[in-house]
Amino acid sequence: MIGRKNSSNASPLLLVLLALGFFFATYNLLTMLIHNKSSSLENWASEISDPNTVENSDFRYHVALTATDAPYSQWQSRIMYYWYKKVKDMPGSDMGKFTRVLHSGKPDNLMEEIPTFVVDPLPEGLDRGYIVLNRPWAFVQWLEKATIEEEYILMAEPDHLFVNPLPNLARRSHPAGFPFFYIKPAEHEKIIRKFYPEEKGPVNKIDPIGNSPVIIKKSLLEDISPTWLNISLRMKDDPQTDKAFGWVLEMYAYAVASALHDVRHILRKDFMLQPPWDLEVGKNFIIHYTYGCDYNLKGELTYGKIGEWRFDKRSYLSGPPPRNLSLPPPGVPETVVRLVKMVNEATANIPGWDALTSG
Repeated sequence: MIGRKNSSNASPLLLVLLALGFFFATYNLLTMLIHNKSSSLENWASEISDPNTVENSDFRYHVALTATDAPYSQWQSRIMYYWYKKVKDMPGSDMGKFTRVLHSGKPDNLMEEIPTFVVDPLPEGLDRGYIVLNRPWAFVQWLEKATIEEEYILMAEPDHLFVNPLPNLARRSHPAGFPFFYIKPAEHEKIIRKFYPEEKGPVNKIDPIGNSPVIIKKSLLEDISPTWLNISLRMKDDPQTDKAFGWVLEMYAYAVASALHDVRHILRKDFMLQPPWDLEVGKNFIIHYTYGCDYNLKGELTYGKIGEWRFDKRSYLSGPPPRNLSLPPPGVPETVVRLVKMVNEATANIPGWDALTSG
């Protein structure tokens, strides 16, 4: 009886001790699991954001510029190459070597000024007057035939100016691209499905990008480029697609080709500025001067109407702009002012600027 009484009195105390022990053990286990999970997420995030975690310890990228031998392309290429040389070795830059991939089929008079690799254009008539269809074909040939030391490639265009040193924004198998507001795969799902079948997944797996600017692993671009070429030609051959996508057809083709290879891009809005719509340079990396910049003398934008002051690259289709262009009037955004100053600096320092003609 005494033993039973003692046992009965000890039982609640024992249960409390066991409960407390279980609580602390469970708490410690959960704390450890949460910490490990948090650490795993932080490690994954750091792999994306830390350039030291790319697969190759040398994360330099090769700058590849596709171009023609037309005067319009030549003068832009010369300015672009000037600014590449200017920023290449600045702190924060991961730039490697430079190649102008010339898809005119023959050497031109910039061969000694700019490192150039000559490739063939598409067979006559195949581009149907849409010359940028030669871009994917140029990359297919260059990647197959050229010796490229770097493991990453920046696909660039003649009207790109490096306004700040550009690091390698790609991470492992994730290229870096610029999100274009007018590339909207979801709004063209019926057309997109002609080239991106339903079994590949929803169309929101297609990034809102073009091929440029993009920093991408060379091995990935070698896989994507033939598909990019094939999709570009198929899109151009389809009247409905050609009409819907117009001058950005080749951009859609790259976006679709990447998705077909299950490649997703890191979208970087700071990759590029587009005057006159972007107003401040800040810490962004590239100025893309594809749009005309028209202002009155009060510094007010007159887009769609030729301004009292203007800079538009299309004003110089047959030859280079003159040196020492006039600066914009007061009140014009910083991006436009910086663009004109960068053009002026390049033209002032490039030998034989005014004398060069195509050939």
